[in-house]
Amino acid sequence: MTGIDLMASPPPTHLPEDPAAGAIAAGEAPMDVVRRNPASPLAWATLAALAASRDEDPVTVYAYARVGYHRSLDLLRRNGWKGHGPVPWEHEPNRGFLTCLALLATAARAIGETDEWERCADFLRDSSPTAAEQLLG
Repeated sequence: MTGIDLMASPPPTHLPEDPAAGAIAAGEAPMDVVRRNPASPLAWATLAALAASRDEDPVTVYAYARVGYHRSLDLLRRNGWKGHGPVPWEHEPNRGFLTCLALLATAARAIGETDEWERCADFLRDSSPTAAEQLLG
């Protein structure tokens, strides 16, 4: 008798193409892209990454990444994610979410939010070990 595997993981979540991807790839200013695409995880991730690369206050990076993270959760749920399971880095449209999560983790650590750093870093590793290695080292 074959039963249901209760230990099986949910299938990987593959987000649809991000509507801001073309504008980001074309080098448009991230702030302008966010204004036109406020639900875009990739646009928020790009804005947060730019702030981090300019050594802006980590609170700014945290704020941008937090918005992108929450917009990502909405998008993940609309695409079948049930609160856990793989979100592969290898599927490029997932990278906006994964980047937001990594930037949120590192900004949380920078502002002394140790619990948030650990939670986000664990969430990233659980979602995509490849992304965790690429983005957190």
